[in-house]
Amino acid sequence: MKLKVIAFITIMLCVIIVSCQSEAEQEYKRYYGSGTLVYKAKCQNCHGEKGEGLSNLIPPLTDTAYLKKNKAQLACFVKYGIKETITTINGKAYEGAMPANVDMPAIDIAEVLTYIGNSFGNKMGTITVDEVNVDLEKCK
Repeated sequence: MKLKVIAFITIMLCVIIVSCQSEAEQEYKRYYGSGTLVYKAKCQNCHGEKGEGLSNLIPPLTDTAYLKKNKAQLACFVKYGIKETITTINGKAYEGAMPANVDMPAIDIAEVLTYIGNSFGNKMGTITVDEVNVDLEKCK
């Protein structure tokens, strides 16, 4: 009997905690969680498990300043890739091209950008599918 009461109280506490989260917090968790899976499937092989990049070929995803400065272009980078030298990050130029993901839907891009933007020392909040759609309209 005691075990049933403890189990019931535990379940009720979990329900209360989950129901106390705002819609924005729940949305962030959904985007971040799904973005983790997209990152592992599409990005981790090149950018690394910890977003560390690879030598002079693949840039790290750990530079919050670069990500924030180029936030409106990130969706374009993911969708259409990068053919030229990407840029200089922390004083280092990266020469490797990034392959396009033209078949990747906007929701997957939003999720992976939310994951990247909030991992590896970054804190950018949720990047929504609406933001990604607006940014993709502006791609070259």
